[in-house]
Amino acid sequence: MSNNQTTLNTSSSPPTKRGGELAEMPCSALPPILDACCGGRQFWFDKDNPDVLFADCRVMPPKEVGKGKHKRIRKCLPDQVHDFRKMEYPSESFSLVVFDPPHLFLGENAFMAQSYGRLDKFTWQDDLRKGFNECYRVLRPNGVLIFKWNECDVPLKDVLKLAPIAPLFGHPSGKAMKTHWVAFMKQNPTGQERKASSDPNRSTTN
Repeated sequence: MSNNQTTLNTSSSPPTKRGGELAEMPCSALPPILDACCGGRQFWFDKDNPDVLFADCRVMPPKEVGKGKHKRIRKCLPDQVHDFRKMEYPSESFSLVVFDPPHLFLGENAFMAQSYGRLDKFTWQDDLRKGFNECYRVLRPNGVLIFKWNECDVPLKDVLKLAPIAPLFGHPSGKAMKTHWVAFMKQNPTGQERKASSDPNRSTTN
């Protein structure tokens, strides 16, 4: 995965603070929702929702791909450019965090990697573990983390072992039922959190 540090996006998206300034901002100055790997914002109904901070490590200007009925515009224009493994936001900043990291082992120059990011064959476990921990850190008590994963290259059960707590529930989707949506909740400090399971047969779906 790219090791970009948090920088200012100079695209037409709404401007945000630089990384060093973000750490000093009061939580009330940030939107209540963080999309930590927004990509092209495909699954958002309102792709310019003012309650969401759309962030990614990549910036890709709009590019037309495909022909005829298969023609698509691909782009990645985050509000904030950051590394999800080391985010600059204060702890407990967001009520909802969406974590949809890259899930494919791709070459660095592949167009799919430019569009959706890529999973590193050698560091993916450490990358995702750090991403989970950072998403959990910036989540407020009783906040919800929505995790999206596709099992093309890595099974969901191997990825969930990297999360700091166990998920509440999950649901598969897509034609091959390989895309999974999984929900976590951060308890209050006095609450009893469910630890992530090390059982390789554990699944959030039936």
